[in-house]
Amino acid sequence: MSESAKRSTIYLDPDLHRALRLKSIHTGRSMSDLVNETIRMAFREDQEDLSAFDERVREPEMTYEALLKDLMAHGKI
Repeated sequence: MSESAKRSTIYLDPDLHRALRLKSIHTGRSMSDLVNETIRMAFREDQEDLSAFDERVREPEMTYEALLKDLMAHGKI
């Protein structure tokens, strides 16, 4: 762990904690390392989502009601 790492207390669901502990044992990696990797992955996914929103900002919007009418008109529902 890096010297600049910060210590934090988090509360995990007991089943998630057990699964994390077992994965840590089986992979030979610390629980902290696994949690940090998972958080990084989640942030990367968030960034990808935000980028996708930016790319689609000029696309026309459709209301839910209009979507349902379109699906009905095309025999999808």
